[in-house]
Amino acid sequence: MNITEKNQSTIFWVLQFLGWGFINCLSLFIMKKISTPLVVYSIVFGIFISIFTTSLLRWYLKRNIDFESFDAKDFLKIAVAYLLTCILFGSMNFALGYLYGRFGPQLTEAEIQVFKAYDKVWIQIVNALFLVGAWLVTYLVIKLLLKLNRDRIERLELNTNLKQAQLNTLKGQINPHFMFNSLNNLMVLMLEDVEKSREMLTKLSEILRYSLTKNNVDSIPVEEELEVIDNYIDLNKIQFEDRMEFVKNVDSSTLKLNIPPMVIQLLIENAVKHGVSNVKKGGRIILTIKKERDLMTIEVKNTGKLKIAHNTTQLGLKNIRQRLKLLYADKASFYLSEITDEVVALIKIPLS
Repeated sequence: MNITEKNQSTIFWVLQFLGWGFINCLSLFIMKKISTPLVVYSIVFGIFISIFTTSLLRWYLKRNIDFESFDAKDFLKIAVAYLLTCILFGSMNFALGYLYGRFGPQLTEAEIQVFKAYDKVWIQIVNALFLVGAWLVTYLVIKLLLKLNRDRIERLELNTNLKQAQLNTLKGQINPHFMFNSLNNLMVLMLEDVEKSREMLTKLSEILRYSLTKNNVDSIPVEEELEVIDNYIDLNKIQFEDRMEFVKNVDSSTLKLNIPPMVIQLLIENAVKHGVSNVKKGGRIILTIKKERDLMTIEVKNTGKLKIAHNTTQLGLKNIRQRLKLLYADKASFYLSEITDEVVALIKIPLS
């Protein structure tokens, strides 16, 4: 079950009042021969001090501690905040006892024995170390459980989205328009060059095989993806002829590196379908793959405008984002932009 932030806040305050109310009432119930005014005074102000100080601690933790990437600095911050809260908790309890003893009703012998614990502030601070410490451990454990629950739900959602994206990939990858054009062009080519048409038919079958067999694989070498891209470009050149130029700048050190299958293929298809094919005089597609420190960058640049048609479902782009999110979490990135009459798609994938 996914708990919203509003629900979390409501649950927190309910638990605050119930928890501290129970502890303060229980401590007074154990003591005997305590007058009613002192009971009411202690419970009301005891609950107030407990809730006030721990709520301040929670406010600090929420604004200064990153529970997603916890490190030694965060641990030190928590320790310092914990000690300061204990000092405040103990000091306020000490002041509570002092005020009642000074301005309250006459104390009985039993009450005088109880108030001996309020004569020294360090006793109240030591007491606060246990109470606030128990509260802090409980808070951090609940915080951890909520984070684990969020991560579990996110993984389930990503897996569900990926499965849907894998089904959608077939719709976007083997689209009827591409198939119709390829087969029609091959039929014309067979009348002119039988050997060439056989070669192109083989390339088409390789693309279909790749789309069907690699869809459920997590990663493949860059060089394997490039082979399919070359086949895809060769098939499109039958239709576009000299109107399409394809430039490939690939760092040889990246050929053996693994990437999610169809990621580059989908970018190239998008560049052809929404870029070059919409320009009357044709255009150019530039594929660049290189290493940049601990990242591999994949850039596809094509002639055209960044226009998302109303009748498109953007299945290819959604598929890319979902695959990168599932495999690399937030370590990978995908950007799509337009720079001086060119559309630039940029993917950055961590190498480790």
